[in-house]
Amino acid sequence: MSLSIEPSLSIHFPYLKVLVGLIENITVRASTMELEVLKKEIAEETKSNYSLESIKDNPTFRAYRDFFWRIKVDPTKTRPASEALIRRVVAGKPLPEINTFVDAINLASIKSEIALAAFDSDKLQGKLLMRFAMKGERFLGIGMRQPMILAGTEVVISDDEKIVAIYPHRDAEVSKVTEDTRNVLTLVCGVPGISEDKLKSAKGIALDYVTRFCGGTARST
Repeated sequence: MSLSIEPSLSIHFPYLKVLVGLIENITVRASTMELEVLKKEIAEETKSNYSLESIKDNPTFRAYRDFFWRIKVDPTKTRPASEALIRRVVAGKPLPEINTFVDAINLASIKSEIALAAFDSDKLQGKLLMRFAMKGERFLGIGMRQPMILAGTEVVISDDEKIVAIYPHRDAEVSKVTEDTRNVLTLVCGVPGISEDKLKSAKGIALDYVTRFCGGTARST
């Protein structure tokens, strides 16, 4: 499955880059001992590499924050995903425990500093398009009780039928990865100011962690 960027969005953000990955035949479980060990290792490493005071000056997080401001999202209230996870670890809070896939992706986001999105690819229809939202569109994110009404300034990803993410910080409930998921589409979410090499590194880490803890076979898209 491919992803294209709407021309009007490319005009506003000419250096916007997204990497797509497909992993087939995975097995998602509630948890594994090996994954819990890696969580502890990465948590200790993260605490030694960051402080709550220094995070705001990290160039990757600054790039995401600049992008958020430009699409009228306040990054002090809605933090970039990787920054939010790292802040959580540095503050001594436990990481969310969802399932082996989601937990592995979260660890990859912490390790790489890059926001990662993932969808049950069997719940997607047609091709993916990154575009500006249309005013009044509805979006139900993971864990939300009621859909939010979009203002038209948000950047979204949609398939042929529905919005599957608000880019680059919230995925949709309808296409989330669960223990029933067998095939997954992953997105490495770049913004202007983040190099393609850093995105490629993040993709490699994500594929490594997912296949290590969920099995499956990675395919080029």
